Amino acid sequence: MTDSRSRTFDWADPAEALAQTRSAETGLQALRGMIDGLIPPPPIAQMMGFTLVEVEEGRAVFECTPAEFHYNPIGAVHGGLACTLLDSALGCAGHTILPGGIGYTSVDLNVRYLRPITHASGLLRATGRVVKGGRRVIFTEGELTDAAGTVLATATSSLLVLGPTG
Repeated sequence: MTDSRSRTFDWADPAEALAQTRSAETGLQALRGMIDGLIPPPPIAQMMGFTLVEVEEGRAVFECTPAEFHYNPIGAVHGGLACTLLDSALGCAGHTILPGGIGYTSVDLNVRYLRPITHASGLLRATGRVVKGGRRVIFTEGELTDAAGTVLATATSSLLVLGPTG
């Protein structure tokens, strides 16, 4: 019989966080509110164990320490963790240049996996940057690095800008 493990986590009501985010003057202000603890993180961040740690106009950084619960059956961290971290960093980088109450959604996400990720990779950092902003589409790029600064994956994304009712 295999040794069983479990993990529990809590999250805030995402509707309340959305209302707070939409009432911010800018997307950057909303994301700073998350870092400062004024706006709760989204449930996906709580579930997967990652945190928004830096934002500035056109840039966002998430961190995560890979754990056993991120593993796939072949003994490495599932590629979905890298993809989710990069999607979050690229999307939030785009969000930093939007006015308050305006949303976005990913049109595409292209991830290139360069090296495997294990618990030995240490702290992961996903950095997203705006390449070109626009009224309808924002283009972003970024990378995922390990604790030593080695690039593990890269990504590009196009974000569709949504109106206030998004």
